[in-house]
Amino acid sequence: MMLKVSDIKQFLYCPRIIYFTYVIPVDKKITRKMIHGKEEHIEFERLEKRRRLKSYKLQEGERRFRTRLVSERLGLEGVLDMHIVTLQGCFPVECKYTSCKPALNHKYQLVAYAMLLEDLYQKPVRCGYLYMIMTKKVYALDITPNARLYVKRLLTQIRRLVTGEHFPMLRRRPGRCQECEFKLYCGDV
Repeated sequence: MMLKVSDIKQFLYCPRIIYFTYVIPVDKKITRKMIHGKEEHIEFERLEKRRRLKSYKLQEGERRFRTRLVSERLGLEGVLDMHIVTLQGCFPVECKYTSCKPALNHKYQLVAYAMLLEDLYQKPVRCGYLYMIMTKKVYALDITPNARLYVKRLLTQIRRLVTGEHFPMLRRRPGRCQECEFKLYCGDV
């Protein structure tokens, strides 16, 4: 079963998103935040083309935007916002439309993209970056062997949820349900 990198982010945010995406697919509501985030990604790309690599602590490199990545080995695919190719290696950059610091679901989404880049370039990816659009802050993230293992475990859990077709328990976190595109289908909120 081919999964999307965004499934990892969504599963960690709330496993019910995976259920409503794969087990009983429903039309999701497009939220204002989703629309605005997409617009901000376009603006990020426009501005990023003019910037130097100083915020990534790199002297030089080539930026590549919206790269479609696929790994049959991992059963995983996705479109990476940006990656930087240098003589030292390859660095994934994922943009997030939030004013918060990076969350765990953002971190493991970035790790998954790093693993896809490793398959593409056949070289280890040791570091990646999360760019927070609202605050314009860049957070460096080490891509560790343990993080790679955790991503593989997450992929297994997601596949089990889908093939087992069981309705996941609700993870209670304040505010998460308010903007959820599946709020109408959940029944608990």
